[in-house]
Formats: sequence, C-alpha cells, structure tokens
Amino acid sequence: MNNTSQPAILVTGGASGIGFAVARTLLARDITVFLLDLSAEKLTDACRELGLNSGDTQACDIANEASVEAAVRTAAARHTLSGVVNCAGIGMDCLTADMEVDGFRKIIDVNLVGTFIVSRTMARYWLNEGYPGRIVNISSVSGMRGNKGRSAYGAAKAGQNALTLVMANELGDAGIRVNAVAPGPIDTPLAQAMHTPEVREQWHSRVPMKRYGTPNEVASAVAFLLSDESGYINGQVLAVDGGFATAGLFK
Repeated sequence: MNNTSQPAILVTGGASGIGFAVARTLLARDITVFLLDLSAEKLTDACRELGLNSGDTQACDIANEASVEAAVRTAAARHTLSGVVNCAGIGMDCLTADMEVDGFRKIIDVNLVGTFIVSRTMARYWLNEGYPGRIVNISSVSGMRGNKGRSAYGAAKAGQNALTLVMANELGDAGIRVNAVAPGPIDTPLAQAMHTPEVREQWHSRVPMKRYGTPNEVASAVAFLLSDESGYINGQVLAVDGGFATAGLFK
C-alpha cells in the first residue's frame, strides 16, 4: 500500500449530511479527501457538487469487512491516507419495548461495527506502513444521555465513544490519535427524517442555544481534530451540541 502522493483524508458517509459537510470543509482548506458511501448515485452527485474526480470516491458498505478492505486498498493506491472520519451511520427512533431485534442489530451493525471495521482497517494500514494517523468518529449526544427512543442508536453511539477511548489508548504510542465528535441536534437529512415537530420542539427547549446546529459547525470541529493544532488531543469525545449535554435546570 506504500504511496508517497499527497496525503488524503478518508470520509465515510461522505456523500450527504455531516460527511458531505466534512468533505466540503476539508477541501476548502486544501486538504485532499477520498469519499466512501453506500450509494454510488449519491457519490456521483457529491463529486459534481464538490468538483471531485470520480476516482476519489468508492461505493462501500462499511459493515462489510471485504468491502471496506477493498475500498481502503483503492484509496491507498491513489493517496497516502493520513486520517479517517467515520461519518456513515443510520438512525431510528423506537421505544425499547417496541424495538425488534433485527432493527436493533442493524443499527449496531452499521454505526458501531462499521466504525470498528473502518478504524481497524486504517489502524492496520498505518501500523504496517509506519505512518501516524488520525481517526475522528462521529458519535452523538445520544451515546451520552438516555434520550427516549434511542435504545439502539444510543447504545451504538455509546459503543463508538468507548471504542474511541480504547483505540486512543492502544494506538497513541504509534502516533495514531483517536477522537470523537458527539453532535447534538444537527439539521441533516437524517435528523429531518427522524425528528417529528414535537421532537424538534423538545430540542429547542433543552438546548441552551435554542437551535439546531449546522453540519458545517460539526465539520469545523472535525477539521480541528484532524489538524496539527490538536496534536496533543487524544481519546476525547467533544460534544458539539449547543450546551445540551452539560445543561442544568432550565426553568
């Protein structure tokens, strides 16, 4: 996999939502990106909007080990990979008593197992090549708080947070930093599909800043954690949530 070309950041779920915003932010800072997404059609649209070469994207199922390994090989043949942002994920609001096991497993498989597969594949790449690396996981405040209807999603995101801490501890001495960003309510297509008017009203009432965040605000935090400016930050879960996770009484 040895490659001495311009370094690039791998972005999963890069064709929409927070992943797309991350890619756009990094490109604006003259950082090369390589996008992975389940949808080849969405990747084509993202390339057009971002002005990317189609060779810097690949359709990939992050929950499938062989698919991830093939995608990383393709990306590493074009670029020296210096970081990965794990944005790909799915969500569901469902009360625990009503949740079916298959639905629970699917959320865990994509959000948590997929993050593990991508992160482990990248860690092996960096360790084999002797490169430093940076992993940023897109978690959620649902992994830090008992948000109603989020038994599967919250468990997956809490698992991402724990994975972040463990991998940071295991890989830090190899120069591989692992951190997470935990967004609160962000106006993404996923949130727009999941959040009813009642849910949006609850978020507005409980977030001290009284609004949803934007994908660009999350992307800026991700860019910081990928940068040399955060060189001594490792094993952290940074909430980008308008103060929700640390708020006290509000009435």
